[in-house]
Amino acid sequence: MNRDTGKPTLTVFTPTFNRAYVLPRCYESLKRQTSKDFVWLVIDDGSTDSTAELVRGWMAEGEIAIRYHYQENQGMHGAHNAAYELIDTELNVCIDSDDDMPEDAVEKIVAFWRKYGSDDYAGIVGLDADRDGNIIGDRLPEGMTACTLFGLHAVHRVRGDKKLVYRTDLVKAVPPYPVFPGEKYCPLSYKYVLIDRIRPLLLMNEVLCRVEYLPDGSSLNMIHQYRRNPRGFAFFRRTAMEVAPTWKQRFREAVHYVSSCLMAGGRGMLRDSPRKGLTLLAIPPGVLLFLYIRSTRRSAPVTAGR
Repeated sequence: MNRDTGKPTLTVFTPTFNRAYVLPRCYESLKRQTSKDFVWLVIDDGSTDSTAELVRGWMAEGEIAIRYHYQENQGMHGAHNAAYELIDTELNVCIDSDDDMPEDAVEKIVAFWRKYGSDDYAGIVGLDADRDGNIIGDRLPEGMTACTLFGLHAVHRVRGDKKLVYRTDLVKAVPPYPVFPGEKYCPLSYKYVLIDRIRPLLLMNEVLCRVEYLPDGSSLNMIHQYRRNPRGFAFFRRTAMEVAPTWKQRFREAVHYVSSCLMAGGRGMLRDSPRKGLTLLAIPPGVLLFLYIRSTRRSAPVTAGR
């Protein structure tokens, strides 16, 4: 509990859409937490199943502190926007509806932040593991105290999804995800790369989340997301082109930017690009990527992220 505000230190928020069949696993893991210094915020993104009844039943049980928010379906990024508007604790972490937390995860997060956290850091980056306890991708570099998320992946070549615990004041300080009419997805990394420009994350080589990639999840349907949400992806690639730390990474983002712009109709591609010369160079491979995405039957690229 935060002594200054009287509120829990951490908000665990869960965006969910018609996931009543799997949400109890997440809830049970939160009930088992060794520390109750958190509140669970459920963002119901327009579910038509029994999600509302489930959550209200759990609220009545009183085992853990729960907040419930229902909204018309806006997609994952719209649910995150709603969460960030509502969160009023010092820290926050997203645990997806098909994931759960080890029973000591909240205790470790709060203790680690109390020991090492300060205004010099944006929060904590920890590890994801699968149901069998295997680390997703790589562990974090040993001997390193802090790093930006982009730096971990692009410079230090750390592979795999990681669990992000952010300071709420910084999450609120950067712009919300844009919501484009007819689209339901904008990469969540948009906010992360903006926060990277403000403060690095403390590195914590502890498993904070156990994940499962379900067939109806966004991670296993990324190609479909590219096709259905080209403006959201183009918007993110513009930002990524500006902040990528190496020329190689900026060129990769430019290739994806070209592909997404073509998927959206191609208008304003050069006009809106923050790096017009690089975008011109990226047009040939971007066209090839566009043709591949439009024609492939794959559901996800090999390195799809959550």
